[in-house]
Amino acid sequence: MIESETIYENKEVALYIHIPFCKQKCLYCDFPSFANKENLMLDYSKALASDIESCSRRSIKTIFIGGGTPTYLTLEAWGNIKKAIDILKKTKDLEFTVEGNPGTFTKEKLKFLKEMGVNRLSIGLQCWQNNILEKLGRIHTVQDFIKSYEMARNIGFQNINVDLMFGLPEQNMEQWQETLDKVVELSPEHISCYSLIIEEGTPFYSMDQKGKLIFPEEEMERKMYRYGIKFLKSKGYRQYEISNFSKPGKECKHNLVYWNLQEYIGCGSGAHSYIDNLRYRKNESIQEYIKNVRENKNLKLDKHENSKEDNIEEFVFMGLRKISGISITEFNKRFDTDIYNIYPNVIKKYVDNGMIICEHDNLFLSERGIEVSNSVMCDFILT
Repeated sequence: MIESETIYENKEVALYIHIPFCKQKCLYCDFPSFANKENLMLDYSKALASDIESCSRRSIKTIFIGGGTPTYLTLEAWGNIKKAIDILKKTKDLEFTVEGNPGTFTKEKLKFLKEMGVNRLSIGLQCWQNNILEKLGRIHTVQDFIKSYEMARNIGFQNINVDLMFGLPEQNMEQWQETLDKVVELSPEHISCYSLIIEEGTPFYSMDQKGKLIFPEEEMERKMYRYGIKFLKSKGYRQYEISNFSKPGKECKHNLVYWNLQEYIGCGSGAHSYIDNLRYRKNESIQEYIKNVRENKNLKLDKHENSKEDNIEEFVFMGLRKISGISITEFNKRFDTDIYNIYPNVIKKYVDNGMIICEHDNLFLSERGIEVSNSVMCDFILT
């Protein structure tokens, strides 16, 4: 069944809403999203609306609608979602983000989103070369992106993120530089730069196994990353997380909830939650999710109550993704113990070899540490 969440006075949470529909699945994507299921959009939106309404007694400080491709959803389906969002208790300074892909934006949809209260867009571009976009299985061209971006600006969106990727098949440094140059010319408020990761179960994984993909060498990928940091800094974008850059004051508040190990509720198929010290997920199957909502079944799967050790590990893992790192005072207060008592040898090891810097009240990764962040973070596992 869809239970109303436990109520805590003045406790603000973030809300993630998942839209699992895509016009076409990208070849590298392992998110719970599906193509050719347009016939389920309306029923899904009704089930999702019920799920969202179950959060109506919480105070919501950020909303992020991701996917999939939320902007692929029909306006009729969006209407059902809007009714549910309208009844939520929202904070005055709510950040409300919707993800979208070029090729699925229309003036009508963008106006609808604006009227619904959306004040931040995240547009997936990935790169500036049409031949690489085609290799990725993207549905759009660079021209489609420019058109979508300008359309959003004309309708009044003043906070836009652009998603980029590097380390792509047959991508070279000049192409990465061109991508950054062209995007910065448009002056979005936020830019995300992700390194391509080949995930098992994706078409890219099987193509890679057969030797059908040629990727930049690891050292070239690191050079691309270093160049991106330096270039974006020179253009006024502050790096505040391993993969994220923003103009001053335009950091993504919703993602900071995850990186600060704060609470969030996930609505929709495949969505995850961390609330009241409980982690759980919802069914990835669109059909099963709709059926469970209709039959008023409990939507929470794989419930796991976090131990103190779980929370410590997650706080460190997520915190070290931020360029500012972890506040020692906040750690000690939150877990009622000194971080140096928990990790005496690990911290000393990485401070001594220059991977972690201890400055004032903060522990954070150095530039070298960021490049090998995964191996550094693995040493903070307690069990």
